[in-house]
Amino acid sequence: MHSDYFRYVLEQTRVLYVPDRRIDSFGETLFNFRLLTEPMDSVGQCRIRSGRVEAHKPRIIRPDRMMGAELEGFSPEARRFFEWLKAHGRGLGHLQYGFCISRTEVHEELVHEDIREVADRLTKDALHSGDSFRAVISGIDDAWEVSLIRFMIEMIKESNEINLFDYKRRGLL
Repeated sequence: MHSDYFRYVLEQTRVLYVPDRRIDSFGETLFNFRLLTEPMDSVGQCRIRSGRVEAHKPRIIRPDRMMGAELEGFSPEARRFFEWLKAHGRGLGHLQYGFCISRTEVHEELVHEDIREVADRLTKDALHSGDSFRAVISGIDDAWEVSLIRFMIEMIKESNEINLFDYKRRGLL
């Protein structure tokens, strides 16, 4: 994967259902995701990947020069994208403070339905689930982890203002 492809995946990824919750300032936050993609060269099929992705502080104390965001449980391609994003992304300065993003085992299901119908159904399910950590994402099949990382970066950005308020309230800033 190269820069143009990373940009393409970023542009094509859509968060169809945004979790009600944001990333916790001082603890761990675990999102339950459903990531939809269309397999290449397949009409009327949709791949649903289900799993969990977590944002937390690094669990190992490191020197300042080694601080920064890191990934756990992601492929080498996803790690290359993350490094590219840190080098080329704008407004990602908060990643330097030591976020760790990890994902658990992912389950895949191939359904013989149009992706729009599946997206509608999963979005309605998420709305009525009562799970404030549920997310529904649409991405690119061969770069689905890149789509998942994009979702997490978006959640980190969305949480930034709340996190800053919490830090200030506790006298940490």
